[in-house]
Amino acid sequence: MTLSEQMLTALEETLQARIRALAADERHIPLVEMAEYHMGWRGEGAGPKARGKRLRPLFTLLVTDASGGEWEHALPAAAALEIIHNLSLIHDDIEDNSDKRRGRLTVWKIWGISQAINLGDAFFGLANQTLLALETWHPAERVLAASCIFQKACLGLTQGQYLDIDYETRADVRPDDYWPMIGGKTAALLAACTEMGALLGGADESRRAAYHEFGRTLGLAFQVQDDILGIWGDEALTGKSAASDLLEGKKSLPVLYGLQQKGAFYRRWQQGSLQPDEV
Repeated sequence: MTLSEQMLTALEETLQARIRALAADERHIPLVEMAEYHMGWRGEGAGPKARGKRLRPLFTLLVTDASGGEWEHALPAAAALEIIHNLSLIHDDIEDNSDKRRGRLTVWKIWGISQAINLGDAFFGLANQTLLALETWHPAERVLAASCIFQKACLGLTQGQYLDIDYETRADVRPDDYWPMIGGKTAALLAACTEMGALLGGADESRRAAYHEFGRTLGLAFQVQDDILGIWGDEALTGKSAASDLLEGKKSLPVLYGLQQKGAFYRRWQQGSLQPDEV
């Protein structure tokens, strides 16, 4: 088993244990089942594809190891970051009116919007509880520093998502406005993953800053690629609609570039929402 495989196996065990903690008594078991469905562990289509790649927590563990730390001692942070990522997916699916995630019905399509929001909120509390388990292996000042990185990323996610939604109804958005938006909604969390890994591995401030910038830049590139797939991707491979971004009026990078050219696409966009047969 490779190092990455060892990490992913340990991560999955940690995540499953934390998700089960959502049930304080038997009345909460349906909440756990909803969470397990979203995490890809139960229901139709459950399995590796439904779980996703777990790239964000894997980056945290790899950077911890690369920085000279024990990656096992960073598992609570990696799990917390994956839980908060999944919170963002649950709420994002509601805000984008997306009915598919990784080829399966989204949580809100099955359980309704109210319970999906509730599950996302539960994930926020659970992620913070999980992060505090770092105190088993790390001094209090390091746990506090990790929490500061974590909370800053959560705020960045929300700020970026605000801009994403706000841009849908604005006609004055330019490509330069795109980067602050994805710098929050996508890059902030990846930057936190790599910076927190460096912190927990014992890296000094300059190396932590370098890992933060690496994660941030990787996040920007990741979102650009996702925007391309959001229009021209194969739905069978991406597991989500290739029409929803255009139908919802998302100001993704291809859209902003197309609008900037002031051609046929720009003229049609000015007339109002696209229809499914036009996509």
